Amino acid sequence: MSINVNNIIRIVLLQILKNKIQSVRMLQLNVTVKFFEQEEACKMDKIGFDNELYMKKQKEHILERIEKAQGKLYLEFGGKLFDDYHAARVLPGFDVNAKIKLLHELKEMAEIIFVISAGDIEKTKMRADLGITYDMDVLRLIDNITHLGIEVNSVVITRYTGQPAADAFMAKLSMRGVKNYAHKPIKGYPTEIDFICSEEGFGANPYIETTKPLVVVTAPGPGSGKLATCLSQLYHENVRGISAGYAKFETFPIWNLPLKHPVNLAYEAATADLNDVNMIDPFHLEAYGETTVNYNRDVEAFPIVQSTLASISGSAFDYKSPTDMGVNMAGYAIFDDAAVSAASCQEIIRRFFAAKCAYRQGKGEQEAVDKIKLIMRQLNITPDIRDVVKAALDKAEAAESPAAAIELPDGRIVTGKASELMTASSSVVLNAIKALTNIDDDLTLLSPLILKPIVELKTKYLNSHLTLLNLEDVLTALSISAATNTLTARAICALQQLRDCEYHSTQMLEAGDEDTLRKLGLRVSCEPIYPSKELYF
Repeated sequence: MSINVNNIIRIVLLQILKNKIQSVRMLQLNVTVKFFEQEEACKMDKIGFDNELYMKKQKEHILERIEKAQGKLYLEFGGKLFDDYHAARVLPGFDVNAKIKLLHELKEMAEIIFVISAGDIEKTKMRADLGITYDMDVLRLIDNITHLGIEVNSVVITRYTGQPAADAFMAKLSMRGVKNYAHKPIKGYPTEIDFICSEEGFGANPYIETTKPLVVVTAPGPGSGKLATCLSQLYHENVRGISAGYAKFETFPIWNLPLKHPVNLAYEAATADLNDVNMIDPFHLEAYGETTVNYNRDVEAFPIVQSTLASISGSAFDYKSPTDMGVNMAGYAIFDDAAVSAASCQEIIRRFFAAKCAYRQGKGEQEAVDKIKLIMRQLNITPDIRDVVKAALDKAEAAESPAAAIELPDGRIVTGKASELMTASSSVVLNAIKALTNIDDDLTLLSPLILKPIVELKTKYLNSHLTLLNLEDVLTALSISAATNTLTARAICALQQLRDCEYHSTQMLEAGDEDTLRKLGLRVSCEPIYPSKELYF
């Protein structure tokens, strides 16, 4: 028996190593020709968004802004450059990498400045969707963008006051040959405009030399200082007699959809923890008599931004409203309102469960939960519209065990429960790929003879206290079995069909399962219930 265990240990460890290497490569977004091919994936939602039209209109609008700037355009880039899954979920048909592909089309005239707050570096602020810190995400983005042939100019550390973690990050950038600059807080920012637009204000910031007509200023997350960096650069360009303009690349809220449209309300739900609120743009309404939608922070900041732009250049770049500043053609690409509305309602329910889990874990506030509840009332929706919720709860009640459910592309719902060997996530994924490949439910893809030694590996040799195999463990075992078993090989190929499928768990997921489900592309929601009574989660 010991010989068999050692052999299995060696095989499993080699496979885990292989998987880890593959995961790193996947995290780098497969920056090859395949990156630009539309991958085949299961689509739970009816398509309602024309991505090709969106990219065409967005590109045309950016080129118009560059021409209008008569020199160079500083384009503040909100949201995510890569993997904008929120947009893809609420606008079925949206390419998650549409933004970076658009920049790739403009790469001959574009360069990128990354902005990150020194405070976020010091607090090791995390990107919840990737589970990495903001500073590590900047490095990841630089790698990915460089591989795509898009020029990265530099990194700006904003609100720098000598934070040791920021110093270490800047040293790391310098050692790797990445230009970096520190912007210190400006006294009276953003209201003391005369001081801000002076040699002691923006003038005290180092000037970042740029050579392309399009300078994209982006960040790993909100509140990083993108706008201040754009304005600082505009000040320096004006001092040097260089004509430059400013615009903001936006996706949400969509200005030419109604204020309470599900797509815009889904954005509110997604930013419930930030207290963002969509509102009618009063400046646009006054200037043009046209009702448009923006969000509170842009509306509140507009008078200051408008005055700052006027102070820098002697004019306000003809911007009469925050809507004017935006480059957002997403609304024109929606061709099926019912489809995007239904998809947005599903996203709101997912955000509701996520907010409840965050509150239960002490990572969020009750106010965020209450805000999403209010949004749900406005749309007259409840968690019941999410079919996998009831299916998972019913399975858990019948089995008297934690359970999960997945809705397949054809509408079938598959369930699974936790067992003595594996988690509910592992069980339901196995059941799902069996259903997708028409493998008889009575057939076992993985024998306990394979799984039990892996449990022994984890507990006896790797000193883990967890006796259940998580999803990654099970998929690793499945991949090993697939080398000699055509049935499991057929089943494992069905994993790609799970992308964009709906998933619900009757308990909060441990990090291992949550991370693997995210990589598989499942749209996850969970009940706010801990998987055990142990304090460490």
